[in-house]
Amino acid sequence: MSKITRRAALHLGTAAALAVPFIRARADEKVLTIGMSIPLTGELAQQSKVVRDAAQFAIGEANEQGGVAGYKIGFLLLDDGSPTTGQYDPALAATNARRMVAEPTVIAAVGPLNSGSAKAAVPVLSQAEMATISGSATNPDLNNPKFAGVYHPGGKPNFFRTVTTDAYQGPGLANYFAEVRKLKKVVVLDDTGAYGVGMANAFAAQAAKKGMDVVIRDKLDPLNADYTAVLTRAKSLGADALYYGGDPLAGAKVVKQSYDILPNAVKGGGDGVHTPDMLTGGAMPAIQGWYATSAASHVLDEADTQSWVEKFKAKMKQNPADYSVTYYDAVRVILDAIKRVAASGKPVTRDSVREAMLSTNLKLIQGEVSFDQYGDLASKAVSIFQVQYNSAFPMGDVIHQFHYVGAAPEV
Repeated sequence: MSKITRRAALHLGTAAALAVPFIRARADEKVLTIGMSIPLTGELAQQSKVVRDAAQFAIGEANEQGGVAGYKIGFLLLDDGSPTTGQYDPALAATNARRMVAEPTVIAAVGPLNSGSAKAAVPVLSQAEMATISGSATNPDLNNPKFAGVYHPGGKPNFFRTVTTDAYQGPGLANYFAEVRKLKKVVVLDDTGAYGVGMANAFAAQAAKKGMDVVIRDKLDPLNADYTAVLTRAKSLGADALYYGGDPLAGAKVVKQSYDILPNAVKGGGDGVHTPDMLTGGAMPAIQGWYATSAASHVLDEADTQSWVEKFKAKMKQNPADYSVTYYDAVRVILDAIKRVAASGKPVTRDSVREAMLSTNLKLIQGEVSFDQYGDLASKAVSIFQVQYNSAFPMGDVIHQFHYVGAAPEV
């Protein structure tokens, strides 16, 4: 990897501007850069800022401690949100991946936020032998060996995640709806994106296994304004539950319209619901009582985590969320791999860091972090939350508007 000076870092472009305070390198110091592509524009902007801040906190912390193995750590932040559609844009994610590959100091990436963007970016990074690690992209196909030729054309596993997959997240809430809430008939909707389809399919399959009647399984165009037809049909079929797989662009409209049409149905979704954007978009009173899953353990209330929480609050001037933890830990995985490669005497390259990440075995904020041979997290923990509105806090405050229910029943 080539060296990069502070002056060169300033020339990485406007999207990298937030990285500059973390570099502070002399002209003769070495810098390795971590790339990040997330939708800073559009409906997921608030959630993107949560994960961006977590990555920045981890990188800043490393540099304050002198860097890693003789390197200062830079940060290249890129936007894959479309100002036209208000959604994440896989085409932009692929373009951003190519930009990362073209910048010789970028050693690895963190993200993408969304599975659809990951499906576009991971193959580009694979061909450059560059790893990326997401704290939120949960579609199982990304590391399914059946699709290795599609997502890993370079022939080596390069996509890692500090969350479990939709193969556990969707079924976890299905088990809760069937076993705990004793629900019988469910309408299952998605927003046509890779993440939403995967979540909804996994939920629907498990719901059927648990004896629930999936009365409707349908897709929604997130750019449409009116979903009342499918919701009215669900009402006529006696649905006592609604599951939504997807992001807030369609989800906020589902929240509002189902409040009027299915007022007594139990409603929930995946981690696309567990976001600031869904809270502010759905708003009160419609969002009250919605369930949401998180594809990770909820550790922010644990005694062992409080020291880290206080450090985060002091530095970032905000409370961390659950995905602050998974993205902070994702950066730590990259930094640990760099350190281990350097200590081994091998050249610190994209491929050597990628290879080291496969053998990760760390005790991080969320607990033990290690990966299977494909890059998926060994832990399969899924957490369940429910909106219980607290007027003392902003509507988009995930920490205070969602109440932790507990771990999802095992799949």
